[in-house]
Amino acid sequence: MRKMLQIFGIIFFTIFSVTNAQKADLERIEPPNWWVGMQNKNLQLLVHGDNIAQTTIKIESELVKITEIHKTENPNYLFIDIEILTDKSGSFDILFLSKNKKVAEYNYILNEKSEHKRGISSEDVIYLLMPDRFANGDPNNDNSDNMLEKADRNNLGGRHGGDIQGIIDNLDYLYKLGITGLWLNPVIENNNPEYSYHGYGTTDFYKIDERFGTNELYKTLSDKCHEKGLKLIIDVIYNHTGINHWWIKDLPSSDWLNNDENFRTTFRGNVISDPYSSVHDKEQFYSGWFVGTMPDLNQKNTFLATYLIQNTIWWVEFADIDAIRIDTYPYPDQDFGSDLVASVRKEYPDIFVFGETWLHETPQVAYYQENNNISGNYNSHLNSVTDFPLYYAIKAAFNEKEGWDTGLFRLADRLAEDFLYSNPYILITFLDNHDIDRFFTAVGKNINKFKMGFAFMITTRGIPVIYYGTEIAMEGQEHNHGLLRQDFPGGWQDDKTNAFKQTNLSKTQSEAYNFVSKLLNWRKTNNAVKNGKLLHFLPDNNVYVYFRYTDNEAVMVLLNNDDTQKKEIDCNKFKEILSDYKTGYDVINDKKIVSLETITIEPKSVLIIELLK
Repeated sequence: MRKMLQIFGIIFFTIFSVTNAQKADLERIEPPNWWVGMQNKNLQLLVHGDNIAQTTIKIESELVKITEIHKTENPNYLFIDIEILTDKSGSFDILFLSKNKKVAEYNYILNEKSEHKRGISSEDVIYLLMPDRFANGDPNNDNSDNMLEKADRNNLGGRHGGDIQGIIDNLDYLYKLGITGLWLNPVIENNNPEYSYHGYGTTDFYKIDERFGTNELYKTLSDKCHEKGLKLIIDVIYNHTGINHWWIKDLPSSDWLNNDENFRTTFRGNVISDPYSSVHDKEQFYSGWFVGTMPDLNQKNTFLATYLIQNTIWWVEFADIDAIRIDTYPYPDQDFGSDLVASVRKEYPDIFVFGETWLHETPQVAYYQENNNISGNYNSHLNSVTDFPLYYAIKAAFNEKEGWDTGLFRLADRLAEDFLYSNPYILITFLDNHDIDRFFTAVGKNINKFKMGFAFMITTRGIPVIYYGTEIAMEGQEHNHGLLRQDFPGGWQDDKTNAFKQTNLSKTQSEAYNFVSKLLNWRKTNNAVKNGKLLHFLPDNNVYVYFRYTDNEAVMVLLNNDDTQKKEIDCNKFKEILSDYKTGYDVINDKKIVSLETITIEPKSVLIIELLK
């Protein structure tokens, strides 16, 4: 009897083991939903779950049809290609069968595509903020049992509790400041044990980090922005992911990542446009990891490439996004980057896409703007790029004496290279951001230099970006990211200084805020600066003069970079444009300019003159 029980036990264990091996658990499908009305009727679903590849997939619907099912070497993944056959919203069930028995089911929803008008233009001024450091609107989400890192405001490199609700609560402040576009550093999940606040170590591409809020709250932010005439810009990262992304413990395929943490990028982005660079140097640049906590993604894997492209489109549609900023644009596979932008713009022809191109020289940056004459057969399809060459020129110009290529000549020389761009008027210009020295610190905390640099940025060509806190002359240097990304004063209940309400600001902070706010709101009203052409004259005796103009209006800008000398400018040499105008209005000092024959400008100062006929 005992022997028979032992045999029965062995048979039962064997049957149980076989049955258990055939069991499949569905964990996720991405994208989690989609939309009808897209130009591309094809959709690829990533399916993940234990032994999901052992199942049979069945869809009985007139809305879609399966065109192909792909398996990888990992039995926990399937990639399902479907064709959308309708332009009407609806849903269908995806059945997962084992031996003709249903083991899992997913109801997939197809919504109607939005008709939201999108885009950014030279008429806009963008405000860049780091959500964790801006305002804590909901202290209840500062910590979560699901998140590895807890809030600690005393830790400069830790999470401080800023969130999406805090941004929503202060949209009036941004509108009154003169902002028209809002760019957030990434808000998708970053479930990492430390240094997770910055947002660039993604652990879930389809989920807002719960310490910032929810997907629905992010959509609410978008709606609130649009109600106030503000445009929302999403920051996406496709070069790398976070080390704690759910993929990493269960990779879809062995080629999902490039190399390992011991193979680091050289950060030498010039090798991409260099006509003489070796394949070796290019591959080490774009297939090396940034740091050990950011695995480098292999976009040559077609499943991954499709996943990332669809993810971009998903967020654009879900949250009615107006523009996209692509992080570290030169680093991923070049063909992938081009395909991604082209795919997004095919669905949304009016959307604005710009890439972070952190390179020092104009030709290297211009290479990445679409339809230029210097990148050969390569076309990024990017509307615009970040103008780092002009940033470096601005950072240096107001700290130097005039020389052949120093001081104000840095500005003029950089602008003289604009012929390399396909459209310099929509380049992304800035004085600082979350990775580089704050401008007030860069100019030695000199408020006059600060005003000159700021006035130049918002009156020259391009789309200006204001880094949060620049309007109150916040300080910080790039070698200490915690100080560079300090909390915005007033964003937390116990803050003694409240910049949102301009209470308890220092004299310098108030002076900076009043100057910035005045010029930004003036810019909103001036078509010559927003849409006009640029005409400049070579710097002379430490004074740089340029004009923004249309057929019937013009603005004259004068920068005096001399530390001590007031300058009287003979305007006769500007007659090619001034001949159409008789007087002017000093925008900064609120006074009329009765004569345009000579203009006096104080040392280390700027004049902005609306020209009048």
